[in-house]
Amino acid sequence: MRKIVVTFGLISGAISSVIMIALVTFGDRIGFDRGAVIGNTSVVLSFLMVFFGIRTYRDNIGNGQITFLKAFAVGLSITLISCIFYVVTWEVIYYNFIPGFWDAYGAHLVEKLTASGASSAAIQAKLEQVRKYKELYKNPLFNAALTFIDPFPIGLVITLISALVLRRKPQPEQSPLRAS
Repeated sequence: MRKIVVTFGLISGAISSVIMIALVTFGDRIGFDRGAVIGNTSVVLSFLMVFFGIRTYRDNIGNGQITFLKAFAVGLSITLISCIFYVVTWEVIYYNFIPGFWDAYGAHLVEKLTASGASSAAIQAKLEQVRKYKELYKNPLFNAALTFIDPFPIGLVITLISALVLRRKPQPEQSPLRAS
């Protein structure tokens, strides 16, 4: 099981990490709103490896059979490895390559709120929220925890669906009928 989980977890994590790096690299051209859509889509795509990992386990290790709990355990393990990759990638990028992230994001929100006709009080409240997050994100553990929460629910849902779809209970063996 370990080889399948690690292999598919690494592939899933690599997909989400490479796309995250691309999004940060081209973030100015893509924008925050489209970047969020592309980022979440890439997370869903990377978690397709959960389905393929469970199926590979079922077909190669389980001889075509797997219980829901075993499928869930395999999928959850792949999801955890992928999420760890996602978090590590974000931590490296955040602390080394985008030190002005929260300032740029705050400016984006002000522009968006102004265009929508929001009051100056609403804009100030949103800026205060951004300032709080900027301060909290200075703590790498808090930063990692919030970053982990981003892809994990998606991976959990895909794990549940995959485990339900791919489960196959062992069939009882039938004894051959003896001819009398």
